[in-house]
Amino acid sequence: MTGNQPEALRVIAINGSLRPAGYTARALEIALAGAREVGAETRLINLTDYELVFCDGRRREDYPEGVHRLQAEVQQAQGVILGTPEYHGSFSGVLKNALDLMGFDEFEGKMWGLVGVAGGSMGALNALNSLRTVGRALHAWVVPEQVSIAQAWRVFDEHGRLLDDDLRQRLMDVGRQVARFAYLHSARQMREFLRLWEEAPENPGGG
Repeated sequence: MTGNQPEALRVIAINGSLRPAGYTARALEIALAGAREVGAETRLINLTDYELVFCDGRRREDYPEGVHRLQAEVQQAQGVILGTPEYHGSFSGVLKNALDLMGFDEFEGKMWGLVGVAGGSMGALNALNSLRTVGRALHAWVVPEQVSIAQAWRVFDEHGRLLDDDLRQRLMDVGRQVARFAYLHSARQMREFLRLWEEAPENPGGG
């Protein structure tokens, strides 16, 4: 992205753990740093701040204020990074409930990045694969890069600092990809691309 970017790009990360200072939040903060590196405004969303109720099928307007506040935060973002611990081979219940409280209005056409955290050696691949399925159902674009952190207690120290530099770069790459693809996918940038394409001179080597 360049300095003459026409409007601010916003990337949020949704923490699917109820521990705001846990490993998942730490990993998401690093991914958001990657998004900021390429010019995005960022925010980490901790679901504990919204007092969410269970999704029970009522009309959207009948949910409490905290649900509407979360919906509005997500609607204003062009990119979303979802982070989750892996529980019993899938992503967390609190993240599932948050996603169920939203829908196409919040996610259709948005760029998604995925980060999974696990205590075991197998990592969080099952959780990430499940989230990719959810992303497709919501018509979101899930970027290819994702990070599965195995044995998180080994790669973070007691102060929450990540000890693995390669893993740090991979997390930042998730944020970078979400920001870059969201920028390129914006309607204004797509129109500008098509305008430049149409004005481009003919290929002298063409048939």
